Amino acid sequence: MRISIAALLIVAMCAVARAQMPMGGKPHTFEQEIRNHDTSGTSAEPNSVPQPMWMAMHGAWMTMFHGNAFVADIQQTSPRGGDKLFSTNWWMPMAQRAWDRSQLTVRAMLSLEPATITGRQYPLLFQQGETAYGNPIVDGQHPHDFFMETAALCDFSIARRTLLSLYAAPVGDPAIGPIAFPHRISALEDPVAPLGHHQEDSTHISDDVVTAGLTYGWARIEASGFHGREPSEQRWEIQQGAMDSWSLRLTLQPGQNWSGQISSGRLHSPEALYPTEDQARTTASILYNRPLRGGNWASAIVWGRTRSIPDNAVENSSLLESTLRFRKRNDAWTRIEDVERTNELLLGERPLPQGFQEEPVGRVQAYTFGYDRDLPALPHFETALGAQVTAYADGPRLQPVYGTDPMGVVVFLRLRPVGR
Repeated sequence: MRISIAALLIVAMCAVARAQMPMGGKPHTFEQEIRNHDTSGTSAEPNSVPQPMWMAMHGAWMTMFHGNAFVADIQQTSPRGGDKLFSTNWWMPMAQRAWDRSQLTVRAMLSLEPATITGRQYPLLFQQGETAYGNPIVDGQHPHDFFMETAALCDFSIARRTLLSLYAAPVGDPAIGPIAFPHRISALEDPVAPLGHHQEDSTHISDDVVTAGLTYGWARIEASGFHGREPSEQRWEIQQGAMDSWSLRLTLQPGQNWSGQISSGRLHSPEALYPTEDQARTTASILYNRPLRGGNWASAIVWGRTRSIPDNAVENSSLLESTLRFRKRNDAWTRIEDVERTNELLLGERPLPQGFQEEPVGRVQAYTFGYDRDLPALPHFETALGAQVTAYADGPRLQPVYGTDPMGVVVFLRLRPVGR
């Protein structure tokens, strides 16, 4: 309720401001990129990034719709591997209206993953984070909530090259981390989550988020308050909680093809299995995008670090992603990760023993390579068939459980709306 009132106040403030601000179109400045609001939360990406979507004008309102959906089959080796047919997906309807000096954006992001991922997870070797049926998810990835975001955003042009932005979301993405992986152009063809998700961008579905940001030229500073607990297993509902966590983020956008951020925050009791543990999280990322004739090349370097406040235990993760679109219909990509894992992996999906102490158990490297090709199947959609393979390198404490050469293969059908 508190955040709903804040969202209504943002709408009212936008309506009383004055000085026309353009909507939509290809951004040429950092200000214009921010006002497009076609990423997760208030995060930014290079100005040159292409955004496949539907757009239309309805009176004074510009409406947009974009998304991404995969129907995937995963097969994994290793005694801990699994096989499954599932769908990862998200859909984002959005509307914008400009008054003189302000612009209002209302946006939702929805996912049918609570229905299309059975058993509350899909197989993903060496993944950790959240719970299924009260037990820790190990070697699996949880589905997103049906309501991934419901938000109101308002931008005020307060001086030349200076933009004040406000964001309120009952469910949304606070100012910490890079663009969440479902939206990153460098990850757009990969149907599964990164292993470093819970160190890098897992806050992209948080409850009761309020963010204020100030942009001048090519620099932006933001501050957020939000509820720190990760979503529960009840994936169909909007949850509420106290605004007990905070974050700060600095974003720099020095050119059309570059965007970088560094952010830090304190999360209150984020994990249901460790309710007395607060966490400090720090992330940094650099995004690069280069338009090409007949294609595009997008890359990301992401680092995330989570520190347990009570015992100072640290988990680091790093990621390199790169996706090349060439000859208009072809995509080839890679994702290379290095992540620290804990002894939860050794337990498997069993209740935590009494007095269990989580501690580092070693590092894991994952090497993913994939390819897909668009097919002329449906008008106004990009439909592709593709596949990717991931090879893992695990440490000596994990090899007795996982074997020496674990790997996974995913074949998939991908669907997303394109301009009309």
